[in-house]
Amino acid sequence: MKKFFRPLMVICGLLTAACCLAACSKPPEGKVIVTEAEFFIRQDTPHSWNIDAVGKVQNVGEVDLRRVVITGRCRSCGEMLVSGAWFISDVEKRADQQYIVNYLPVGAEETFSFRDVAFLMDQAGIAPNEMPENLEIEIVSFETVKK
Repeated sequence: MKKFFRPLMVICGLLTAACCLAACSKPPEGKVIVTEAEFFIRQDTPHSWNIDAVGKVQNVGEVDLRRVVITGRCRSCGEMLVSGAWFISDVEKRADQQYIVNYLPVGAEETFSFRDVAFLMDQAGIAPNEMPENLEIEIVSFETVKK
């Protein structure tokens, strides 16, 4: 009985070590970067203006991605409606305020566009002279495609 116990323990120990090493291996990761981004002002009504965005994102990760959600943020805009000042809405983003890329293979680039990153209302109807500071494109989420 002792003859079989020792080799069996060695084999079990080696299998356990192999499983631990396999579990520690790093899975392939996805990564999306913004390669181009442009913001522009669009007049919505005679007294209100919005900032819209267009650009491109690229998958620079190791795996294909799906459901890449892209939106815009204005870090310097307020959350209160004040005449003549840029503001943002603090509610969840609507469908037209984000762009979803259904499938993005490794190395591929996709064009996006969405509306209403920030808002400005002016009772006098005076058009804004400049964009607010700290406008940025944000990759909200994505899922990796398992092969």
